[in-house]
Amino acid sequence: MPKVTFKNENQEIEVAAGTSIREAAKQLKINTNQGINGIGAGINKFINCHGLGQCGTCRVFVTEGHIANTNGQTLWEKKCFKFPFPDPIPALAYLENPEQTRLACQCKVTGNVTVETGPEINLFGDNFFS
Repeated sequence: MPKVTFKNENQEIEVAAGTSIREAAKQLKINTNQGINGIGAGINKFINCHGLGQCGTCRVFVTEGHIANTNGQTLWEKKCFKFPFPDPIPALAYLENPEQTRLACQCKVTGNVTVETGPEINLFGDNFFS
């Protein structure tokens, strides 16, 4: 069974192959809906798309196993990370590492992965204003 390690929370869990990172986090009572740089984390815990890949608040950074041990980016992730509009959080289109940044609700694990929840977005970096 694949193991998901949550680096920031120092927790890990074994899950069945095909389980989303969101589902694994919920089993450990970890909030993946962090918003932008933690702003809105409290309310986003309750007000989100509930795993449909539409709100973009469950952004995670897969630091280990991101290519070999997860599914490819879904259509919803490509929409969130590539196009600034009409996504409610346009800043997601300006991430510096879009291939390692995933939506927890859309990223299915097939092997061991290490995840950082709520990666920061540099709102004043070169990529944001390009």
